[in-house]
Amino acid sequence: MTDAPRPAVDQHDADPPAAPLLPPARPSLYDRFSRRVSEDARARRLYAWLGPAVVLVVAAVLRLWNLAAAHDLMNQFDETYYVKDAWTLLNLGYEASWPPDGNESFLSGDPNVFTTNPAFVVHPPLGKWIIALGMMVLGPGSGWGWRITTALLGIACVLVLMLIAKRLTRSTTFAVVAGLLMAVDGLAISMSRVALLDTSLTFFVLLAFLFVLRDRERTMTRLAQAVAARRDGDAPPSWGPVLWNRPWIVATGAALGAASAVKWSGAWVLAGLGIYLVVTDSLARRRAGVVFWPTDAVRQGLATFVLLVPVALGVYLASWTGWLVTDGGYDRHAGSNPLESLWLYHVAMYNSTAGITSGHAYASPAWQWPLLIRPTSVYYHHDAFGVNGCASSNGCSEVIATMPNPLVWYAGVAAVLYLAYRFVIARDWRHALVLTGIAVTYVPWLFLPERTVFQFYTVLMLPFMLLALTFALKDIAGPASADTYRRLTGQRLVLVFLGVALALSAFWYPVVSAMNVPYDFWHAHMWLRSWV
Repeated sequence: MTDAPRPAVDQHDADPPAAPLLPPARPSLYDRFSRRVSEDARARRLYAWLGPAVVLVVAAVLRLWNLAAAHDLMNQFDETYYVKDAWTLLNLGYEASWPPDGNESFLSGDPNVFTTNPAFVVHPPLGKWIIALGMMVLGPGSGWGWRITTALLGIACVLVLMLIAKRLTRSTTFAVVAGLLMAVDGLAISMSRVALLDTSLTFFVLLAFLFVLRDRERTMTRLAQAVAARRDGDAPPSWGPVLWNRPWIVATGAALGAASAVKWSGAWVLAGLGIYLVVTDSLARRRAGVVFWPTDAVRQGLATFVLLVPVALGVYLASWTGWLVTDGGYDRHAGSNPLESLWLYHVAMYNSTAGITSGHAYASPAWQWPLLIRPTSVYYHHDAFGVNGCASSNGCSEVIATMPNPLVWYAGVAAVLYLAYRFVIARDWRHALVLTGIAVTYVPWLFLPERTVFQFYTVLMLPFMLLALTFALKDIAGPASADTYRRLTGQRLVLVFLGVALALSAFWYPVVSAMNVPYDFWHAHMWLRSWV
């Protein structure tokens, strides 16, 4: 049985094809720009330099503009100690004591009223030597002298963060995003505009993470090639090579020795990154097929220890050169030789810092930090109506609040949790490195619940939170392989977020930079009662 012939169909009677529900989407302006840049080597190089350069200019302006506005040594916080300690280090080689009216004399232009009696200090000297360098160049007459080096290191932190982000994301755009978020963040700005130690600590820690990244780029391929060369046919090697030629690990040790010579909390990063290196080495040997990879990792771990720790200890000891080569420092002759005296001094420093449990109006235990319950105001000055040109009926205020951008901060906390989830799912080494940064800069403080600590310590955590946020924003923007509507939607969400973040940073800048503003304007920033 055959089918009956079908009647001919007139083409004019056929149904027209269904129209699409949505018109074809045009690639976003960014995607078109990115495609053009990727096809033009000269444009790609220009963009790779120009984008970060613009961010650095923004960071420099926000940190250097009117740097000496607060002509004060901020008695409530440690600028009063670090600046005067830096000045006596520069003049005597060790920290000396000051008379009761030392601050007034220093600020009035007479900084040489210090005594030659040693002062007991609880932080190593490198951060204070960094402050002293600025006064050596510009003099101690204003905040420009004692704050300039901290401000410059704050700008350098933005640069190093962009270098790290570029290596992690392989994207100039998202490296610029990470740098821009730090360039305009109130916490990073305010901590760059006061002569405290935490910005110097942040710089050296970021430098260490950059060096670890450089080592990974250099070592992973060498390790895989060396293991492959040891194969006997199809049989995997029992042992891998012990790699000693790792100059970036030596550089990491030097950076972390400097970090520890600024504040002892740098030693937590040294320990944490040391563990990270051992774990990543062991996993790399396992992936390469080394049979006895756990034992092999121990062998390499011992080599890594030798490359990392002695140079860190050497840099740390070098920071004490002024104390060691002079006779006037605190406890300088407590032992039978200078090194024994230095050890005894360290015991006294440790006992003193372990006992810092006194109350403080701005104290904030570490569990509160992610919630931003009690940000720190390191400087506040109030002028009444008509005083110093104040035209506000409620007076005017000059404030340096170490307040992060609230939107970026809470988004950063959420991004850290998201990155932890992504690491469990994807086991991406880049996520592991960022989470290691969060762990070594935050978790140790949770084990010191009785210690008097402050929210501004989180300036050391901030870069790693921003890296986590950058990864989250990159995922929201969508992969290059995503359809056009997905890319458009994701990129618009990222642009809206960045636009709101920049607006908030502009709103907060006057109260993180000691601008003279009406009291009511300052008070409009106190969104929570605990922020006052």
